[in-house]
Amino acid sequence: MDLLTIYRRTVADFADQVGRVDSDQWTAPTPCADWDVRTLVNHVVGEERWSEPLFAGASLDEVGDRFAGDLLGVDPAAAARDAAERAGRAPAEPAALDRDVALSAGPTPGREYLHQLLAEHLVHGWDLAVAIGVEPRLDPEGVRECARWFGERVPMYRDSGLTDPGVPVPPDASDQDRLVAAFGRDPDWHPER
Repeated sequence: MDLLTIYRRTVADFADQVGRVDSDQWTAPTPCADWDVRTLVNHVVGEERWSEPLFAGASLDEVGDRFAGDLLGVDPAAAARDAAERAGRAPAEPAALDRDVALSAGPTPGREYLHQLLAEHLVHGWDLAVAIGVEPRLDPEGVRECARWFGERVPMYRDSGLTDPGVPVPPDASDQDRLVAAFGRDPDWHPER
């Protein structure tokens, strides 16, 4: 399975998960200590919104602050579906993954950026599922591809503070638990009851 297909599935899975959030869960805590459910979803929708102009070749200055603030409005599920559809189409141009994308870290190959977005959707998809009390079931091929990619970048991400230190897991942990633990999540996390 190719990276673009896996990415699109994880984007769609995240939007589907947003559709499962009950009206009283938007302020629920998430594994991201400073974020509630609405903040987490707004973050991912923001990443999706940014991906469209960046894959099209826009600079950070050209994008500006158009995606600052609340992107969810009164219907977060609809906002997430719309952002997911656009994000799924954003890297569709044949050369999109082969040219550089303007990121805050500097020019980044499109394929690398797509891996970063894949990780965002998988890890935050897990965050969202456990925050709303749904069994997290991440795309197995996405988990394997993300783990392969991230395994080569762990020191860079941790040294720069982009991820928390990893969480130890038992030797028989699932691939999914290993991935979320590598990104600093406790696979047994649940909201305080």
